[in-house]
Amino acid sequence: MKRFTSVAPLDAAELLALVERGVEMRRRLELHEPAGHELAGRTVANLFFEPSTRTRLSFDLAAQRLGANVITLDSEVSSTTKGESLRDTVLTVTAIGADILVVRHREEGAADQVAEWSGRPVVNAGDGTNEHPTQALLDVMTIHRKFQDLRGLSMAIVGDIAHSRVANSLMAAMSTLEVDLTLVGPSEWVPPETSFTVTHDLDEVLPMVDILYLLRVQTERGSVVDDRYIERYGVGRERATRLREGAVVMHPGPINRGVEISDEVADSPRSLILEQVANGVPARMAVLEALGAGT
Repeated sequence: MKRFTSVAPLDAAELLALVERGVEMRRRLELHEPAGHELAGRTVANLFFEPSTRTRLSFDLAAQRLGANVITLDSEVSSTTKGESLRDTVLTVTAIGADILVVRHREEGAADQVAEWSGRPVVNAGDGTNEHPTQALLDVMTIHRKFQDLRGLSMAIVGDIAHSRVANSLMAAMSTLEVDLTLVGPSEWVPPETSFTVTHDLDEVLPMVDILYLLRVQTERGSVVDDRYIERYGVGRERATRLREGAVVMHPGPINRGVEISDEVADSPRSLILEQVANGVPARMAVLEALGAGT
């Protein structure tokens, strides 16, 4: 594998192979095995031009657990504040000796552009409203660990879908893995053209889904939360009781408690939110290992 900038190019076998490798990496971490040597002598550069907690920390740790050297660019104190272009930053980091680049950027397509400029393997850690493929991978891994076979499962993605790179990657992954997907949200936040089932009524889908996937409202991209949104799409204790037995709740984080989800639901036995976080490191280990093997 030369780059991991989108889920869409992967077929089901390729996607599940990464998931299975992530499961093995999770086993290694749980057994507190020593760091591996898969990327020994390699340098992973984390280039984050947008804020991040879970993704950035998990990539740092994932690279270290594979034996790599890790360098992280803090865009707020880098030469980008002096007007250095993204291209020049990438070429500089590559010249320093970075072997694999992990990129988060506000511009759609930035990760693919970095791959072209650098000639190095690149991971897309989120590019604008386009994709966040490693989030989708860890989500698939989380679902796989819970249900084993994903085919035939039913999922609803709820909320600010139009502005969500997580949703775009999830839609591609769920389509590939034959999961029955429904998009739920206000009309202005649901893609106008989609092959998936669309509804604006959350309550009608609650009894029918195995996975309720809630999205954070993207206020930084202009979306506005009001009381009507919380009333129609917020999931609290009463709404959660309408889910079928065995159904789970997921969220990519950060959580807006009291907006898309209540404390009771976020911290309930149905919630896989912390499981998603725990799978972030091993899923990203699987991706970095695959990129290292492809060079």
